[in-house]
Amino acid sequence: MRYQISGKQIDVGEALQTHVQTELGEVLEKYSQRPTDANIVFSKSGHEFVCEATVHLSTGLTAAARAHATEIYAAFDDCAEKMDKQLRRYKRRLKDHHKDRTEPVELFGAASYILASGEAPDDAEPETLQPIIVAEMETTIPSLTVGEAVMQMELAGAPVLVFRNEKKDGVNVVYRRDDGNIGWIDP
Repeated sequence: MRYQISGKQIDVGEALQTHVQTELGEVLEKYSQRPTDANIVFSKSGHEFVCEATVHLSTGLTAAARAHATEIYAAFDDCAEKMDKQLRRYKRRLKDHHKDRTEPVELFGAASYILASGEAPDDAEPETLQPIIVAEMETTIPSLTVGEAVMQMELAGAPVLVFRNEKKDGVNVVYRRDDGNIGWIDP
């Protein structure tokens, strides 16, 4: 497994890197047999340290956790605990997912755009109705079942997930509704 441990304007020493690899390795070994890589980023927000961890599994699923504390080791330990809780919650489904799927999740390329908010100052009329593109990026769309998509959205902590439905071969969306339930759009 590959670890990428970095800090934003923080020096991450060898002792912390060893601690992260050991502790996160133990958590991942319990719940997923084939993690491919982990990206851990430490940063500072005010007087607190922030730890963000993202783990990519060979099946295409991604688990993410974030925590903050006044000490850097405590921030990582809280983050690892959250990751452990997420993976424990989905352990049965992750194990079933590994048995049913012999190949990794198929990923399709797509373009992702960030549009300007379009708020005009002082009630001014916009010159055009076309939105202004602020940034353009490459992204991937996984080919999943609806159950796997909901699990992926929960593991990543995302409010919405666009995926290609394996059963119907079309693009679908699952999202977290304001009432706490999960919505599914199947065009």
